[in-house]
Amino acid sequence: QVYVAESGGGSVQSGGSLRLSCEASGRITSIYDMAWYRQAPGKQRELVAQITNGGVTNYEDFVKGRFTISRDNAKKTVYLQMNTLKPEDTAKYYCHAQIVSGLRDFEVWGQGTLVNVSS
Repeated sequence: QVYVAESGGGSVQSGGSLRLSCEASGRITSIYDMAWYRQAPGKQRELVAQITNGGVTNYEDFVKGRFTISRDNAKKTVYLQMNTLKPEDTAKYYCHAQIVSGLRDFEVWGQGTLVNVSS
């Protein structure tokens, strides 16, 4: 079994910052792309940012210039630094990873961590 677990959510005022972390664990052979998604109440889950195992990043337009995704391959961890937060960033943030375990590939989701931004 392989897992990912998020941490770092919380409540912050508009303009504030938070840093999310997501650590992969289990019988891991390698990790390919890692990504952050979010889902606001009553809305569909949407991609926020993604990063390849080589460090190439991609951001959705609504977070460009405010959020930064990074990863530490030795720690099997991906981060999301969120600055200049807005009330519309309020959502549950999910980590996703493409993990190889032995000869099998897995698409792994975490349980999510809540981010609440007040105005």
